[in-house]
Amino acid sequence: MKVVILPNDQLVAHYGANIIKRQLADEPRSVLGLATGSTPLMLYQLLVEQYQLGELSFRGVTTFNLDEYLGLSGDHPQSYRYFMDRNLFDHIDIDTAKTFVPDGAMARPQAAAQEYEHNIKVSGGIDVQLLGIGVNGHIGFNEPWSSLGSRTRVKTLTARTIADNARFFADDEYQPHLSITMGIGTILEAKNIVLLATGKSKATAVKNTVEGPITAGCPASSLQLHPSTTVIVDEAAASALDDPEFFKHIERENQMLLARNDL
Repeated sequence: MKVVILPNDQLVAHYGANIIKRQLADEPRSVLGLATGSTPLMLYQLLVEQYQLGELSFRGVTTFNLDEYLGLSGDHPQSYRYFMDRNLFDHIDIDTAKTFVPDGAMARPQAAAQEYEHNIKVSGGIDVQLLGIGVNGHIGFNEPWSSLGSRTRVKTLTARTIADNARFFADDEYQPHLSITMGIGTILEAKNIVLLATGKSKATAVKNTVEGPITAGCPASSLQLHPSTTVIVDEAAASALDDPEFFKHIERENQMLLARNDL
């Protein structure tokens, strides 16, 4: 696991966007796994800017989103399909037929989850999977005590996650308590994983992910098992780590090697 600690959330977004930019330069027909929420929003804005400057194209790209609320149609303002369309897909040259988000309005959600798994496999698998992290260590909607081998499925949200997300819904608005989410096993099959975390509220989750034991109690700790995971955090999110200077030293050394084309 590579841990990168940067001074602020803007630099976290830039670092993550550059990973995706390099991936698309190497393989224009890449398959990207995408996340929603406030953390990746700045990264998406940077990708849109790079596209508008002619530095990036998504014409050959296929995307799969991590999750969706069960019970919301794609045109609902709080759905993740709506989020992705408004914040990324509507502003780049991607073929929308190749942008996959779980269908929260599907009549048979379990069957839809199995189809989602099939579509990922048919695409050749995910090249870069982008993740955020919840304060309880969840990735996607894989809440604590989710199976580390789980696949795309219907998942009940914890009371903490429901409370954390309540700010996105009006007081009199229906807020789903169920979701469709990629499983932890599905996520771990991605060739590369990039996790972004910013802010003091994520510090304990980041510590448990990086330094804690691998446990279903912190789903993100499963990323320790992955051969190519990059965790990008700001100083606040890194504040609970036992030895943040160790990770800063390693990153400085890596950047020196990159500058000499040794990596």
